[in-house]
Amino acid sequence: MRRIWLIFAQSVTVAVAVVFVLGTFKPGWLQQAPRMAWPQQEPTVAASGVPVQIADDPLPTQPLSVAARKAAPAVVSVTASKTNRVDNPHAEDPWYRYFFGQRGEEGDTADTQPQVGLGSGVIVSTDGYLLTNNHVVDGADAIQVQLSDGRTAKARLVGTDPESDIAVLKIDLEHLPVVSLGRIENVAVGDAVLAIGNPFNVGQTVTSGIVSALDRSGLGLSTFENFIQTDAAINPGNSGGALIDVNGNLIGINTAIYSRSGGSMGIGFAIPIDLARQVMNGLVRDGQVTRGWIGVQPRDLDPEFAQNFKIPVSEGVLITGVLQDGPASQAGMKPGDVVVRIAGQPIHNTSQLLNVVAALKPQTDAVIGVQRGQQALDLKVHIAQRPKQQTQQ
Repeated sequence: MRRIWLIFAQSVTVAVAVVFVLGTFKPGWLQQAPRMAWPQQEPTVAASGVPVQIADDPLPTQPLSVAARKAAPAVVSVTASKTNRVDNPHAEDPWYRYFFGQRGEEGDTADTQPQVGLGSGVIVSTDGYLLTNNHVVDGADAIQVQLSDGRTAKARLVGTDPESDIAVLKIDLEHLPVVSLGRIENVAVGDAVLAIGNPFNVGQTVTSGIVSALDRSGLGLSTFENFIQTDAAINPGNSGGALIDVNGNLIGINTAIYSRSGGSMGIGFAIPIDLARQVMNGLVRDGQVTRGWIGVQPRDLDPEFAQNFKIPVSEGVLITGVLQDGPASQAGMKPGDVVVRIAGQPIHNTSQLLNVVAALKPQTDAVIGVQRGQQALDLKVHIAQRPKQQTQQ
């Protein structure tokens, strides 16, 4: 037994000596080789005892500064000026004329006072086409555009669409920076976005935020509403500017804010790029936007109304009026009908009905499903062209 113990002690002593020598002269030999394993994720048990998957760290994304540098050169400042004639009660006073001079023609009792409006715009074509808001250039006698590189140019008004609050301008300059157009179907609530414009005429400004909501409607800002809501700061002067994604693509035209003070309160609205592009194409190609129209007066279906009249649907749009000899009237639609489907697409609210009908091609037929009391009907409606809305100040 003693002999075995001596052999063990000697073996341990020799092993320790070998390790000491290797550690002194060849330390790399003692380092642990990397272990090879499949790149798989181990399940982790949460505090509740339920096995969950812990996500890996997300891959690094493109910095927002890169997106801003990509899109900012295509965002311009828009100055719209118009002459506002104001009646002057003192114009006939000879003393007033002596001290302030004769203004206007003989017998003219109105003073001309130029008004200047400031906004933003986005260059979307190397041909010089710009997108902005209709309310930025509405009624303007002259429109001036200033690029971020300092160049200025007079802009020509190609056309406006008050019902979507979109206007298209054109400038004649060479080597124009252009922003890439994004796809609205790739935009989701929570996505990071940047708003670029010229707020309060302080110069080009970039603010950041996220997409707070999609398809906002019922705000009373325009006829066709499906706004992108964002908390990126949008202030007066940002109207017509760009809302871009993290890749620098244009996804919306900033148009309005909810505010009690006149400044940003974290609720801003942008026209989605698919609607803006559709309007621009119509204005450039045809000089107008062609939309479908059926001649009805709609309103959202009130659940109480549906219950009182025992209508077996809970979603749809109530028709409160039908234009005599209009497309819907000729198809047999009546006040009190509830539209539940248009061309196979379910209808849930008034805004959706307006957008779906507007997207229909005039002089074509569409099947509109309605609920009339307990009876479900399919009406074949011949779509007409929506009458052009008169621009209102």
